[in-house]
Amino acid sequence: MGNPRAKAALYDALAESARALANGRRAELIDVLAQGERPVEELAAEIDQSVANTSHHLQRLLHSGLVRKRRAGTRSYYALASPAVANLWQAMRSAAEEHVAGLKRLAEDYLGDRSTLDTMTRDELRDRLRAGDVVVLDVRPQPEYRAGHIPGAISIPIHHLQERLNEVDNGGEVVAYCRGPYCVYADEAVRILAAHGRPAYRLEDGFPEWALTGHPIERET
Repeated sequence: MGNPRAKAALYDALAESARALANGRRAELIDVLAQGERPVEELAAEIDQSVANTSHHLQRLLHSGLVRKRRAGTRSYYALASPAVANLWQAMRSAAEEHVAGLKRLAEDYLGDRSTLDTMTRDELRDRLRAGDVVVLDVRPQPEYRAGHIPGAISIPIHHLQERLNEVDNGGEVVAYCRGPYCVYADEAVRILAAHGRPAYRLEDGFPEWALTGHPIERET
């Protein structure tokens, strides 16, 4: 018979990751860090928190082993500890979508009506990229694009899209993508493009899901 105390300690350790993620701001941080490494100041701006609060949450994630940290000069940079953390976040999100009451309504309150937006799957986009008849638009912030993006994608952060529409090739359909299924940037890009008469789709989820399913990616040094 195993030692009950040892068993309890084992399961407590196995639950540590779940305890670390049992906070909405920390879940947001994991969602942003799934795009690539970021300094703490940028992470604070992304989740609309003070640097002090963001640092506190990052220390909790660091203690649990979900993120890693490096220093460069006076700045601290954080990244996911491994692809397993992105998989954990995706699984947690999927379970919530399946079982948490009211989640669909909360998503609609945040994302708005998506029923009028055309969507393209990852596999469809892969095939269109091979055919070379689609324009891929990455509307995430520049640091996330540099950390990793879909091959051939052009980078126009969503806040600059209106003024830079002339940079989007008029010769084909456009597929916009951003951080994942709960990111509003791609939705907004599709609406802007459609308002200017451009046929546009949003990718069904985002860059992390594209990468986790083994599709090719590019990075900038």
